Amino acid sequence: MRPWRPDSMVDIYNMSELQISLIAVGIVVIMAVLLFNWMQQRRYRRSAEQAFGQKPEDVLLRPDMSVGTSVEDGERIEPQLGNEPPLEFYADPGISPVEAAELVGDFPPETPPAPEPPPAPEPQLVPKSIRRDPKPEGLSEQVVAPARRDEADGTAGVSGGDNDDVANPWVNYVVDIRGTTPVPDSSLAEVLQRKFDFSKPVRWLGQRHPGVAWEEISTETPGARGYLNLRGCLQLADRGGPVSEVSLAEFRDLAKNLATRLKAEADCPDIREAHSRAISLDEFCAEVDVMIGINIISVDNSVFTGAKIQVLAESSGFRLGTEGMFHYQNEAGTAVFSLGNSEPAPFLHTSMRTLTTHGVTFLLDVSRVENGPVIFGEMVHVAGVFADALGGIMVDDNRVPLTDTGIRKIKQQLSTIQSLMQARNIPAGGKVALRLFA
Repeated sequence: MRPWRPDSMVDIYNMSELQISLIAVGIVVIMAVLLFNWMQQRRYRRSAEQAFGQKPEDVLLRPDMSVGTSVEDGERIEPQLGNEPPLEFYADPGISPVEAAELVGDFPPETPPAPEPPPAPEPQLVPKSIRRDPKPEGLSEQVVAPARRDEADGTAGVSGGDNDDVANPWVNYVVDIRGTTPVPDSSLAEVLQRKFDFSKPVRWLGQRHPGVAWEEISTETPGARGYLNLRGCLQLADRGGPVSEVSLAEFRDLAKNLATRLKAEADCPDIREAHSRAISLDEFCAEVDVMIGINIISVDNSVFTGAKIQVLAESSGFRLGTEGMFHYQNEAGTAVFSLGNSEPAPFLHTSMRTLTTHGVTFLLDVSRVENGPVIFGEMVHVAGVFADALGGIMVDDNRVPLTDTGIRKIKQQLSTIQSLMQARNIPAGGKVALRLFA
């Protein structure tokens, strides 16, 4: 007979072995979880102590750190607050708030002045934009078409004003061949065919009689031989760098061999001295070889259509070249600055109607144009017309909006560069500059 039990108690006698087993498993699981959590907490604590070192000491529990004592010498240090009222304020209970404020000096704590924002970068000319650097996609070797000048640059005895740098040994390695009889056509065939063998431009000039003008000799001038004196000119530098000493020696040997065959006298300058002048010339050209760029970009990241760009360009006086850029021509028909795509795709006749871009770029090759500040002002005006028509803004290469102050500074830099070129007898836009910066 089973003993009596209250109904609230669990009748373990009626529980099956399965139920008892589940309860035991549950207890084991709970204990395992608790043990796992305890082990994890212990492991994390050890990791933290290893990472951050020992637990910092609580300075308040030090026996020698009673309130008002110093750590070093035990001298008493009273607690202090900033802008504390004088003792008279605490001693006189009848002091008014106004008087208390006067005694305290009711001034807000000084705050350091906010740092001034850095000034926006000033528009700068882009140095060495083409010289010895790979040309941008779609940009021709001749960014601005050569400007023609009819007047001579002060070189006497030059016909047509087109050989104005023959008397400038700082620009060319000049070899003079003085003969006693006119040179036959067959004797000049070899030197004319080797004009492109020296990595730099070569020109040959002839003089029919002493004292008359020099004429340029080429394979396209048949029947124009009979020169008494010859002059070979190897250009010392261009945008590819200075001429090599090896090329100078080969050109000198070519001239000496020609003089030997003609039984003439050859005057060949020193090779090392000429190479030194070539390096000096190249360094100077690198300093003044500058391209000015004005970009027109959209304000809201919208695109400009090629059809609209073409209409604006042609109505403003631009002509689209085969190399992928528009060229602006002055009244004389000379191209003075260019318009290209800010993105890699060039401007081509076949794709202008379907082309879209986020920006266009105006380019001025400083060394290849005369009156640079005037031309730059004209380019700024045309760029402003484009910006208004396209709904964009004018910015420099750093994407900084152009201001009147920035434009004036660019003009000053441009004037300085062209003044340096004039001082070296290489006027910007002149025939010598067009050859050096080709």
